[in-house]
Amino acid sequence: MGTFHVSAIIENHANRKNSARLAKLLVDTGSEYTWLPQTILEKIGVKREKKDISFIMANGTIVTRSVGFAIIHIDKYFTIDEVVFAEKGDLFLLGARTLEGLNLTVNATNKKLVAAGPIPAA
Repeated sequence: MGTFHVSAIIENHANRKNSARLAKLLVDTGSEYTWLPQTILEKIGVKREKKDISFIMANGTIVTRSVGFAIIHIDKYFTIDEVVFAEKGDLFLLGARTLEGLNLTVNATNKKLVAAGPIPAA
């Protein structure tokens, strides 16, 4: 499939005036969560709601990180989601849960995100 990056705007869900632009997020459908720089999340006032959550990295290493809530904007799409406070050395990722919330899917041929279409209901 290959890899590609997107830019995003991250907002504090409690105070939407506090936001930051991230120029480069790796789109990673293999990651459940979105991982954002802890410095950016702290700067815009995102609180650590869950602490010491265990994650298994691609190389098998288990790490613990904090998780908070943020609004993620990609182009005209947006959603609120749990985001991981990524530490030094971590990749900054747009994960599968956020992609689902945005109702976007990966177009692997063109290496871009596209609208997923109607949302399934009962």
